[in-house]
Amino acid sequence: MSPVAVILAAGKSKRMLSETPKVLHEACGRPMVEYVLDAARQAGCTRLVVVVGHKADVVKAALAHHPDVQFALQAEQLGTGHAVMMTKDLLKDHQGPVLVLTGDTPLLKAASLKGLLDEQAQHGAACIVGTAKTEQNEGLGRIVRSGDGEFLRIVEHKDATPEERAITEINTGCFAFDGPSLFQALNQVKPNNVQSEYYLTDCAEILKRSGKPVRAACLFTIVEAMGVNTQEQLAEVERVMKSQGD
Repeated sequence: MSPVAVILAAGKSKRMLSETPKVLHEACGRPMVEYVLDAARQAGCTRLVVVVGHKADVVKAALAHHPDVQFALQAEQLGTGHAVMMTKDLLKDHQGPVLVLTGDTPLLKAASLKGLLDEQAQHGAACIVGTAKTEQNEGLGRIVRSGDGEFLRIVEHKDATPEERAITEINTGCFAFDGPSLFQALNQVKPNNVQSEYYLTDCAEILKRSGKPVRAACLFTIVEAMGVNTQEQLAEVERVMKSQGD
């Protein structure tokens, strides 16, 4: 079964200091989220589900010309896990892979997303966590591994111990899940964290605890995983795009 991409685009974008929904801010003349849609399509996703929330009608109108895009509404923003749960009705019959991405990462490469899907298929994994290495890890989720390199869990920066904060392998926010396993895990996610939110990242640990294969794959560069939360970061993304000739 062809993979489905779920793209998270419900956030409020407070730090952009703008009324425009974050994913609609333009990088080199196109809304950021359109680059993510392109990368998902090129990676083999034939169905795209965009989770909208803040100014949902504006985002839906901006993407209405994409015939392969469906929308799921996250009326209350209660975290990434809650956002993906909003796609459950649309995807209840989907038995194949689900790629979960964020709509504010316009530098993502299709080849990296394809690598994530290939890794999931090759290992029959319930979840593959896409990771990158960086010393500039402030605010990012850390990948905790065992002594022999086996994936254990993702810990968010706010919840991390000093030792965990020193880890340089970070979660990019890109995941490849087995569809049914994803929703089984989401049913068990609890908001037991500093933010009192339902974290999608908890699904990896839940699936691992249940005995299902979960892996972390360092397939991304920190540049392509760069999320945009401020105007300065948007300017940096545009500089990268121009330097790459995109």
